[in-house]
Amino acid sequence: MRRLPVYLLLDTSGSMSGEPIEAVKNGVQIMISSLRQNPQAIETAFLSVITFDSTAQQIIPLTDLASFQMVDIKATGVTALGEALKLVSTKIDTEVAKTTTEQKGDWKPLVFIMTDGIPTDDWEKGLQEFQKRKTAFTVACAAGNGADSKILKQITENVVSLDTADSASIGKFFQWVTASIGVSSTKVEDSGKEVTGFDELPDPPSELNIVV
Repeated sequence: MRRLPVYLLLDTSGSMSGEPIEAVKNGVQIMISSLRQNPQAIETAFLSVITFDSTAQQIIPLTDLASFQMVDIKATGVTALGEALKLVSTKIDTEVAKTTTEQKGDWKPLVFIMTDGIPTDDWEKGLQEFQKRKTAFTVACAAGNGADSKILKQITENVVSLDTADSASIGKFFQWVTASIGVSSTKVEDSGKEVTGFDELPDPPSELNIVV
């Protein structure tokens, strides 16, 4: 079976404490519940969560939806986005099956990044690693006005922003991520093709501004 790997890179720095981090936890839980109702997603989508604050860590390795259990996350420290990009690059190398002469590998991964701040580490070094890996698409979300969408634009063309990092806006972001994973899993199942950009994804809700 060809899996559709999905990597969530979530900012858990100190500025996310309180309402934003709770909204992220809820958003992930609701997303998993919704995707479990989707017959295509439950077949193909595998999810991993990487958090980044003063360091980056993979708190959940690539896991099928039925077995996925969210772990508790706390907001603390600074914003090591470069470390997170480096870590996801390594995980793509080790967790995503490559196509060989004998068999088709997994689908190219989808990567969703959410941050409310500016990277505090050498993010460009992490980006160099990340750019060597092939993803179907990467979406970065600048949550609230503390995030710098110009930096995110250098990571991916697909950048959305939220005016506020409150529970309503963050909830909408996760709803849209859920819908995007659903569309991607349906497309690979039905047509054997990958979604490659914004134009093939569901329209974002009004809370999500597409950064051009």
